Amino acid sequence: MDIEKLPAELDEDLEMLRARDFWGALTLICCSVFFLWRTSFIPFLGENRAGVSGAEWYNSAAIVPFGIWLAMLLLGLVLLRIAIKAGGAERAFSAVGLGWNQKEAIRIGSIAVIMGVFIFALVPRVDFILASGLVITALIYGFHAGRIGRMLLVAVVVALPGLYALVMHFPQAEWNKPHDDDWVVLAAWVMLTIWMLAHDRSCIARATPWVAVLTPLILVTAMAFGFRQNVPNRGGLLFSHIEYHYYVTLRPLWRN
Repeated sequence: MDIEKLPAELDEDLEMLRARDFWGALTLICCSVFFLWRTSFIPFLGENRAGVSGAEWYNSAAIVPFGIWLAMLLLGLVLLRIAIKAGGAERAFSAVGLGWNQKEAIRIGSIAVIMGVFIFALVPRVDFILASGLVITALIYGFHAGRIGRMLLVAVVVALPGLYALVMHFPQAEWNKPHDDDWVVLAAWVMLTIWMLAHDRSCIARATPWVAVLTPLILVTAMAFGFRQNVPNRGGLLFSHIEYHYYVTLRPLWRN
């Protein structure tokens, strides 16, 4: 191996990655703008339902999608700025950044599988906290080190319980039925977490379980009890107990 060629090869890979970041940022910005535009059709203030005014802004169903897609828009703008500053735009417009790269294809394909399964299979059928915790763990462990083996592993770990939920509870009438799919996702999440902690001693790996638990827990409780929003699968394995204890155990404490 010619060591003198390594810096040049690394620079080449970095430039190509920035070129793809440039195109990815533009795609993310376009999607965010589109969904923000569509969300603008949801009444935000002054809504009237059956003669009852819903003028309180925090009761609007537009709050959560506005927040999510605004965050995606800001993320896209930051990524675009970084890509342009690093020369990604010049490389992208030269069409060199459109070449085939196996590692990049596996990375994008694995992320597409995980997000596709999360959106179309897990979220409608599985407890939101469990589904989000599994996906967050998979994304952090699978991609923070840039190893192809990890990417393929986490894609399979997310896809299998998602496929089970999709096959066993496909019709909408089955989405809130017995929690066998919740237990399958929980088992996959626990096994992936144990595997991660056994094979990765980094600070990121040790922090991942906390992030994977607290992020969806805070989000779903804020949506359900703070902003009074509908949350996916209210009868889920974990959220059904949280909702019960909120209304039966906690809420009477300050109402009385």
